[in-house]
Amino acid sequence: MTTPRSGKILTHAELVALRDRARTEGRSLVHCHGCFDIVHPGHIRHLRFARNQGDLLLVSITGDAAIDKGTHRPLIPQELRAENLAELDCVDWVYVESRPTAAELLEEVRPDVYIKGREYEFNRDPRFAAERSAVERHGGRVVFSSGDVVFSSTALIEAMERSTEPFQKRLTQLAASADLEPGALEQVIESFRGKRVVVVGEIMQDTYVFCDRPDVADEAAIMTLRPVQHQYFDGGAAIIARHLAALGASPVLVTALPESDLASLVTRRLAGSGVEVRSVLTPSPLAEKQRLLVGSSKMLKLDLVEPIVLDARQRDTLIQLALDAAREHAGADAGIIADFGLGLFSPAITHALCRAIRPDVGVLTGAARGRRSNLRSMTLMDLVCPSEPQLRDTYRNFDQSLPAVTWELLEETGTRTAIVSLDAEGLVAFHRLPEEQGAWQSRLHGEHIPSLCHSTLDALGCDDVLLSVATLSLACGGSLLAGAFLGAAAAAAHGRRIGNVPLEPSDLRREVSRVLGARITFTPPEQAVVARLGRSTITRTAS
Repeated sequence: MTTPRSGKILTHAELVALRDRARTEGRSLVHCHGCFDIVHPGHIRHLRFARNQGDLLLVSITGDAAIDKGTHRPLIPQELRAENLAELDCVDWVYVESRPTAAELLEEVRPDVYIKGREYEFNRDPRFAAERSAVERHGGRVVFSSGDVVFSSTALIEAMERSTEPFQKRLTQLAASADLEPGALEQVIESFRGKRVVVVGEIMQDTYVFCDRPDVADEAAIMTLRPVQHQYFDGGAAIIARHLAALGASPVLVTALPESDLASLVTRRLAGSGVEVRSVLTPSPLAEKQRLLVGSSKMLKLDLVEPIVLDARQRDTLIQLALDAAREHAGADAGIIADFGLGLFSPAITHALCRAIRPDVGVLTGAARGRRSNLRSMTLMDLVCPSEPQLRDTYRNFDQSLPAVTWELLEETGTRTAIVSLDAEGLVAFHRLPEEQGAWQSRLHGEHIPSLCHSTLDALGCDDVLLSVATLSLACGGSLLAGAFLGAAAAAAHGRRIGNVPLEPSDLRREVSRVLGARITFTPPEQAVVARLGRSTITRTAS
């Protein structure tokens, strides 16, 4: 009974007749209502969710005369808004409602399911209360979609009116913050020197194999790569410690190492870089990850990894080594737990380690990389730094908004703040608000920092340098916004070079000066602008 696209936009009489027919045929009707001035990705998710709740989807839009959202609204007239929705395959019927709310239409249509966004779940607006009453009085259900609240048509339109380049506008706003005043950031960077940081995590070697241009093998249609040069970099917790040392801190790296020539070489190299290594002896060889490159393009990655397995005594030794390092010199300024999923940490070890060193470090931060890591076991943290895909995969939550998933992590682990990486979209720094009552919307605030590098040459290690710099910033008394911004600047500087090279203070200062001096970042691919702008606007209103 699907209506042809050209006939999806219905008059009132047509809508009532089709609804009666659908009811007679036993087909369920799902109803969504809104302005839909700009149909953005959040709307698409909302409508797709709605379509899956029944047999037919009706979308009613508020007519132009009934919209009260300020001057020049709606931006798009009702006829065109209706046509936009009619073009969507998931939408069966479209109706323009001339009355201010959908309450009267709901009385007439009597949908089986009425879909509203998650932000309405605890809404006390009398208009929504009337709509809900109209639906439930006739046996219908009101269902709240997971709804991605990071998008707002009103915020998008206001931002476009103020600036044709949302990223430049966002950075201008950030630059106006007292926390990001150049003098204040310089003071934070200067304070890095001498900070004692205990890093607990796995060491690995990142090997870059630079190859001649690819060819096709004679025996089969497979690619052939001929290595011409090898470069070796410290990876995992080792590069975190080296970043800290290069920035002026005094790191102690607690890890597990085998008795091998390669492990001895790495230990001497780290010591020469200002990193003290304390390790548990393990039979597992040092992990190596090889990346085969042609020019700057990575063609293939080989993980030469045997999982680290600690027995009960080795586990206790690891925790004691970390505790001793944290307690020396009247306590450490910071502690970092870096789980790269190589087997050093089980959930029990991570949990015990967090509780053991928490009282003796000023700031405790952590990150978990890879599918075998234990993000949910990192408890009592001041900061965790996951990526959005990792966070969603950890909680198997792919539909709710990013703030909602982040709150789930913070609430479960007792963590204060999180910096969530969004790849090319930058990052969002979330922190708890003092208010402890109500839903997560009133207890969690986020600040979006766009990507500060328009073209990343090598993403390897960008998250590690972000964690290192953000940790030092918090240990020096800097705000979360300052730590996130300095971390984003460090990641941008790091991403413009090949391999895991420790970041120097001069690199960080240069990047901060470039960003704040120009107050501009780079335009992302055109097709992603709406989604990224949506993220930047929500982070100013998430609280």
